[in-house]
Amino acid sequence: MNKFKFDLISILGIVLGLSAILVGQALEGGHMGSLLQFTAFMIVIGGTLGAVMLQSNMRVFLEGLSMLKWVFQPPRIAPRETLELILEWSHQARRGGLLALEPLIEQQSDLFHRRGLQMLVDGAEPGVLRETLEVDLQAYENHHIEAAKIWFAAGGYSPTIGILGAVMGLIHVMENLSDPAKLGSGIAVAFVATIYGVGGANLLYLPISGKLRYWVGRQVSDKELFIQGMVAIANGENPRIIEAKLQGYLS
Repeated sequence: MNKFKFDLISILGIVLGLSAILVGQALEGGHMGSLLQFTAFMIVIGGTLGAVMLQSNMRVFLEGLSMLKWVFQPPRIAPRETLELILEWSHQARRGGLLALEPLIEQQSDLFHRRGLQMLVDGAEPGVLRETLEVDLQAYENHHIEAAKIWFAAGGYSPTIGILGAVMGLIHVMENLSDPAKLGSGIAVAFVATIYGVGGANLLYLPISGKLRYWVGRQVSDKELFIQGMVAIANGENPRIIEAKLQGYLS
């Protein structure tokens, strides 16, 4: 996967979802401007953001925001390259022993790969190697899943905050009952907050959470491939056998 390749389906999904609502509004004779209300936007976005911040710690919250770019520019995941790397190391280890891999340690930009290769060169038992790398993998997965959950949490809070904004708008309308000419437009404005809340949750926050968790799962699968390969090298298995065992990860 190209490092700078954009996820076209995410872009199309957002465009299609928003277009369907706006076109539907126009077909019903509504005005686009009636959906643009800064006060409602401020209530819903600010309230949702505050609720999510309250339930999260700073590290998880910032990581969740940072992961947003994955929706449009996915992280680089190349299981075939990982498999080829494992096979290359396996051939070198069979020819020159595990110590022949030591010069390759500093060449690894991926810290997970570097840690696994260092343990392999140091002669770690296969069971210890697997256990150590799986602990690292579990910590990585837990942290990133928790970070992705801030968007799921936003999807839960947003509709309720939208209803709160609508109720606040209706209170304002009730305070101006002496001017019936303003009631219709005032009620319409009040319910825009509900649209922002429900629409934001179902068109953005929940899908974003799902997409981020998908990419975390893909990364975990790639790291599991690496762990299985490293353990196989530590066991001295034949490269052809290793390749056959790990082919399933490429699907």
